[in-house]
Amino acid sequence: MSEIKTAGQQFGRRSWAEPWKIKMVEPIRMTTAEERQRAIQEAGYNTFLLKSEDVYIDLLTDSGTSAMSDRQWAGMMLGDEAYAGSRNFYRLEAAVQQYYGYRYVVPTHQGRGAENLISQACIKRGNYVPGNMYFTTTRLHQELAGGIFEDVIIDEAHDSQSLHPFKGNIDLGKLQALVDRVGAANIAYVSLAGTVNMAGGQPVSMENVRALRAFCDRHGIRMYLDATRMVENAFFIQEREPGYADKSIAAILKEFCGYTDGAWMSAKKDNLVNIGGWLAVNHEDVFEATRNLVVIYEGLHTYGGMAGRDMEALAIGIEESVQDDHVRSRIGQVRYLGQLLEQWDIPIVKPVGGHAIFLDARRFYPHLEQSDFPGQTLAAELYLDSGVRAMERGVVSAGRDPATGDHRYPKLELTRLTIPRRVYTQAHMDVVAESVKAAYDQREKTRGLEMVYEPQYLRFFQARFTPKG
Repeated sequence: MSEIKTAGQQFGRRSWAEPWKIKMVEPIRMTTAEERQRAIQEAGYNTFLLKSEDVYIDLLTDSGTSAMSDRQWAGMMLGDEAYAGSRNFYRLEAAVQQYYGYRYVVPTHQGRGAENLISQACIKRGNYVPGNMYFTTTRLHQELAGGIFEDVIIDEAHDSQSLHPFKGNIDLGKLQALVDRVGAANIAYVSLAGTVNMAGGQPVSMENVRALRAFCDRHGIRMYLDATRMVENAFFIQEREPGYADKSIAAILKEFCGYTDGAWMSAKKDNLVNIGGWLAVNHEDVFEATRNLVVIYEGLHTYGGMAGRDMEALAIGIEESVQDDHVRSRIGQVRYLGQLLEQWDIPIVKPVGGHAIFLDARRFYPHLEQSDFPGQTLAAELYLDSGVRAMERGVVSAGRDPATGDHRYPKLELTRLTIPRRVYTQAHMDVVAESVKAAYDQREKTRGLEMVYEPQYLRFFQARFTPKG
């Protein structure tokens, strides 16, 4: 196997280092090939069904898997566990208002709780919900509320090799065509996501959201933001968009949010906590509706399914998440892994996004049909090789068309290597890169999978597979 060079050696520059030091460690162990074979068979070749203790390096998701800081752990001791009016809620509310800029805040147990609230409050049956590519739980909540999702992302987002700097942008021409076809009154809201996950963590430009705000104002349409990874989106604006190089991540984030009417947040990502979420809006009518609904689905409007200690850790996490050094380090580690893979011409989504490396499974396994689930296959092969746990983002995640019952076949068939924040070192990334290279060297011998169990909703979490003969 050829020598792996560090990013600094490869590109002739000084290497960066993480802006933190390790204070506590959690032991992990490498399993044997026999143990991994047994574990993946028992899991039905679905990495979501593996036991954590059988995983060596866990890149399944960055959701709730970040390492909290000493300040956050200290804050956990300040939990006010009152059922109503916890002081930690008011700390959380103030942090969201300060850094995101919205007027009203409703806490939820995690992001999908907030997705449910905004969907229930704002969607009427038959309404259209245009967005910049779907996300699994978001689209399902919109559909369960009676909405019809319409993808209006730019075409470059569906091309894994396009180097467009803002592949998450909404195509205003597509959006106008939808308005012309169904009427503005039949659009519930525009669903805008920062660093679009299913496109490979691709960002939205400030220019695009500004133009989108003007479009929505002309047509009387509201716009709500999936702010889950907006801190990372702000980094790309700072790096790529003229006029923002000298602005802080915090300033860019607040300006971007200022063009939207509200946002939902899975705080388990950017906000650096293991559980939690929030919904924040500017319009009082939506606030009143969601504050009432949260009592039904989550808990009282001053805790929303979280303990007081969790809200305190979240308030601190929001403050830490917008620090420029932290964001630069977080994305730098993702890029380091991407650069290692590019050395070997391994097919990945370009440009590298903010939270993960997305392997292009269709180009990885050109001999497999998409119905052979190449993204799922690659995730299983990586685990078998090294104990690295990745996840599929392709036809399995896309689910079935509710009208026809057929598989949805997205243009992008991907396997995601998702990097938790403040958890792994560059040495771990080297191990991951070597495992991907080993799977790539064996790609022609690899066969696909057959789905043998399929749940009704969000099948990628619980579906089971068996290797094709």
